[in-house]
Amino acid sequence: MTNPRLAARAIDALRRGWPIRIGTLGLLPIETADPVRLAAFDPEEEAPVLLSAGRAETLKLANQLEAAVPDAPVLVDRAPWIDFATATALADPQLDLATPLKGPFRAITVIAPADAGAALRLARVAGMLPAFFVRSGGQGEVTLSPSDIDAHEDAIRLSIAARARLPVAHAEDAEIVAFRTPEGPGEHVALLIGSPNGAPPLVRLHSECLTGDALGSLKCDCGPQLDAALKAIAASDWGILLYLRQEGRGIGLVNKLRAYALQDQGFDTVDANTRLGFAIDARDFGVAARMLDLLGQREVRLLTNNPGKVQGLEAHGIRVAERVPHFLPTNKHNEQYLATKRDRTGHQL
Repeated sequence: MTNPRLAARAIDALRRGWPIRIGTLGLLPIETADPVRLAAFDPEEEAPVLLSAGRAETLKLANQLEAAVPDAPVLVDRAPWIDFATATALADPQLDLATPLKGPFRAITVIAPADAGAALRLARVAGMLPAFFVRSGGQGEVTLSPSDIDAHEDAIRLSIAARARLPVAHAEDAEIVAFRTPEGPGEHVALLIGSPNGAPPLVRLHSECLTGDALGSLKCDCGPQLDAALKAIAASDWGILLYLRQEGRGIGLVNKLRAYALQDQGFDTVDANTRLGFAIDARDFGVAARMLDLLGQREVRLLTNNPGKVQGLEAHGIRVAERVPHFLPTNKHNEQYLATKRDRTGHQL
């Protein structure tokens, strides 16, 4: 029987730098641990390093087939000279220019691949680098299974927590509805504008972007997209904005900023995400489908340039009656970002 609460406890342990156990594997997070904890976890200094295929490819440890699934597990043999500092450089691609790696590194057969893959997935959910020291049979502060992580992310566990009237700049007749799960640290939000009129609502799925929505970042178009979506929904007389807590296409704020640092080194948004070891887009549009279902809306007009959002909703039982384009002007800071969305992720700009 699965227990979603175990994943929440494991995330807390990872952020504190404590070891956990998933299935048969003991795991120590490289990002938040330290040499003292490593010595306690692995006194024999034999624990290999678990990385993602996306990161391993940059270290010439994965072939093209493996790298095509950037969040798949790769195990690096623990050479005698791989101390904690070297492991940190292995884990974080931001350090590649500042920290010349010793090498050569050697990939070995992944033990318990399902458990190892679950560990990388849990790191993403925790907003951390997907990198661990690993011991077969090692102990941890929390013991869980891959299915516990799946249950933690299951959108069906979302429920409406609260709702209230919320006049906003573009729509004085708006209502805000908050959704959450029992263990989730953040709430998703829907803003209902106007009143149901029998037609499918105009719906915008907007993933949280602190830098763009709140700080006015020019590196992306998220802030202007949010503002324009509110205007378009208000003009349509009836619609819903879903504000999804899936920062950085699902990798979290800190990892998104790591991706920004890689972009400053010349990588585009896709390559930055995969070098960090994450999927190109790790968002779960099942969350949006569940929110719409709870609001009683099973058919929508979707305001988006991203066919993946259409597919994501329809895969979870929401019919998209129409895709409505969402065009905005570029600026000199986000031209490359938008070109990458068009050329590499299929956005119809």
